[in-house]
Amino acid sequence: MAVPIVERPAAFTDTPASTKDAVIFDLDGVIVDSYAVMSEAFAIAYAEVVGDGPAPFEEYQHHLGRYFPDIMRIMGLPLAMEEPFVRESYRLAGQVPVFDGVAELLLTLRVRGLRLAIATGKSGSRARSLLDGLGLLPFFAHVIGSDEVPRPKPAPDIVWHALNLLDVPAERAIMVGDAATDLVSAQGAGVASAAALWAPPHDVDKLLAASPDVVLRNPADLLALCPSLPGR
Repeated sequence: MAVPIVERPAAFTDTPASTKDAVIFDLDGVIVDSYAVMSEAFAIAYAEVVGDGPAPFEEYQHHLGRYFPDIMRIMGLPLAMEEPFVRESYRLAGQVPVFDGVAELLLTLRVRGLRLAIATGKSGSRARSLLDGLGLLPFFAHVIGSDEVPRPKPAPDIVWHALNLLDVPAERAIMVGDAATDLVSAQGAGVASAAALWAPPHDVDKLLAASPDVVLRNPADLLALCPSLPGR
């Protein structure tokens, strides 16, 4: 599906009030291409806990962005799958690549003076461990996991928490995500939402149906919406 980048939508008019001081990123599917590792970890966890038969990873993908225990409840799968899934995710973390262009994007945003945070469906400790191993952790002022807020995505709590930690008002931030849950969470917090399409698409129609403020085909597209802050 060919989807053009939305150019300077209403949320990004050229006024001082629309200047973005911060970017909040989802992690999987935005910063890192973790789907192959996620699929393997899910299959191992399913085999250990449920038994024989194909692991329903395609259905799991429809719920990405949510906290793993919440996905298990939605799918009617045993919560006991979390332990082997997390174990295998740690074991396979060295196989998770960063998307092309993301490191350059993060560096440019920091040079321009923007503050960056991660708001992920992962647990906070696992997200920080993954980013640390990839050498990306220093780019982010805060990394927040779904286990560190009262209600995970699609509730707005994780975005509110990021805004509070960054000390940035909602209208001066943007969130980038690859799942509808990311966009709904951002919108609930009053933050501009950007749909990232550079990951292998799992449900583009559902993502676009969440009405993002802007659609980004490549990481560098975000730079047009985040100019240098005054004094940089």
